[in-house]
Amino acid sequence: MNDGPQRAGSIDPMLPAPWRIRRVRRNTRDTFTLDLEPVYAGISLPFLPGQFNMIYLFGVGEVPISMSGDPESSGAMTHTVRAVGTVTRVMSRLKRGDEIGIRGPFGASWPVEEAAGKDVVIVAGGIGLAPLRPVIYHILARREKYGRVALLYGARTPHDILYQDELEKWRGRFDLQVEVTVDNVSAGQSWKGNVGVVTSLIAGARFDPAQTIAMICGPELMMRFTMAELKKRGIGDDSIFISMERNMKCAVGFCGHCQFGPTFICKDGPVFRSDRINPWLSKREI
Repeated sequence: MNDGPQRAGSIDPMLPAPWRIRRVRRNTRDTFTLDLEPVYAGISLPFLPGQFNMIYLFGVGEVPISMSGDPESSGAMTHTVRAVGTVTRVMSRLKRGDEIGIRGPFGASWPVEEAAGKDVVIVAGGIGLAPLRPVIYHILARREKYGRVALLYGARTPHDILYQDELEKWRGRFDLQVEVTVDNVSAGQSWKGNVGVVTSLIAGARFDPAQTIAMICGPELMMRFTMAELKKRGIGDDSIFISMERNMKCAVGFCGHCQFGPTFICKDGPVFRSDRINPWLSKREI
């Protein structure tokens, strides 16, 4: 058939394009990263930091996963996935050369352009570091355009820390503040870093509240407490952005599965300014 490239590059948002797994990396006991390449030459999916793809596993199902690679990496796609459901558990058993379907990119992006000329605070919890990783790549590629940059990251245990080698590399830079904490340290572990919730790192972050953009991704409870602590430091609601990644099914607002108050996370998000989403975060069962 001669319609492969046209089909892979289709603008139909409901039609998956075939991508091939180039490499599988095991990050933690339940988290892995897939590096993908297009099956058909010349196909690419440009994306903005914060956007997501719908990943289709043939015969199993489909899940929304944020991009976690470099937005400027041509012809490649990277997704870090936690194996927590039927589709992602099967996905964790894929190998190099296997094919999956991709729809996307979808969704709103992090305000990386708005943050230019300002200080930036990035707060991530657990796998929430993956959707924020493209922001870090974007900023470091244009470091002169930003003020002070602080990355605050929290994980459950030392074994659950994502991108450990990369975090160490970033920590060695003089133009980036990197602080990592863990909730618990088991007996026998040699962890010598911070212990406690990620919000405990905010007090030591270096930024000017009046000239700061904050970006947060993690469990909703963690994000609510983080927003409260950042506001105590003087950052306004209109300068705080969060990612409301939820269980999306279609990515185009047809199914209504991800409706959150009057918004659809897939169409209006997943990145929201906090003053827009705050009224609904406080309501039970939404």
